[in-house]
Amino acid sequence: MFYLGIDVAKAKLDCCLLLDEASDKHKTKVVKNTPSGIIDLLAWVAKQNVSPEALHIVMEATGVYHEQAAMALADAGVMVSIINPAQIKDFGRGLAVRTKTDGVDSVVLARYGALLKPKAWVPPPQEARVLQALLVRREAIAQDLQRERNRQEKAHATDTPALIHKSLEESIGFLVKQLAQLQKDIDAHIDQHSNLQKDRALLQSIPVIGPQVGSNILSVIHNHDFGSAEQLAAYLGLVPVERQSGSSVQRLLARGKSKMSSLGAAMRKLVYLCFGVLKTQQPYQHDYLKNV
Repeated sequence: MFYLGIDVAKAKLDCCLLLDEASDKHKTKVVKNTPSGIIDLLAWVAKQNVSPEALHIVMEATGVYHEQAAMALADAGVMVSIINPAQIKDFGRGLAVRTKTDGVDSVVLARYGALLKPKAWVPPPQEARVLQALLVRREAIAQDLQRERNRQEKAHATDTPALIHKSLEESIGFLVKQLAQLQKDIDAHIDQHSNLQKDRALLQSIPVIGPQVGSNILSVIHNHDFGSAEQLAAYLGLVPVERQSGSSVQRLLARGKSKMSSLGAAMRKLVYLCFGVLKTQQPYQHDYLKNV
């Protein structure tokens, strides 16, 4: 197996192909972060006498910029692993790597793959990708709508020309229609796929989970491979990190940390319930403990 590290940026992919694990012999290549760039990368790898089946690519999860490359490479039959950037940073420290450049990062990623042999990333199914895209769009429209309403509120509080009021009203009306249509599209998409429809119904069997929260949790779980409820909670940023150095404890208590801790615990419990109903494919039972 040959290991190739890819440092992902918006416009380019810095690649390092590790040719010999023992000697650290490697070759590097920079390609565009586009479909044609992926074709160029695979052609370059082939020139090194490495077939797609013998290639293991390791890249960081870099916002949305890694997704297109990861999908294209997986579709080409290449084993792809997507790693949390924090893990790569710690690994680089362990190798005493102090320089931070795209080229160096790709070398570290290749060596990470060779040494730790991370598990393969499983691309989400098409229906999950479409759901995620629809939800991202809905969120963007909702934010635009809120901004326009804020502008309208300020316009009513100031001496604003009538033409501006008219423009704001038209813009808000358009965005409200867009938001309603997107919600219809989301519901229709879920209804068209029995697995999504069934899982959203299971999520909504939990009393506090409504259609919108249910759709968002549904998308997160169907677009990622979580092995446990704790992994899901960590992804959502709900796993606490204990810090008790210096005067930090006093400051946290002064800011009402106990209340926040309680809220965090409740949110983690809810995430565990969501993971549980989908894992067992059984609806929520409020009297579960009484029946045990």
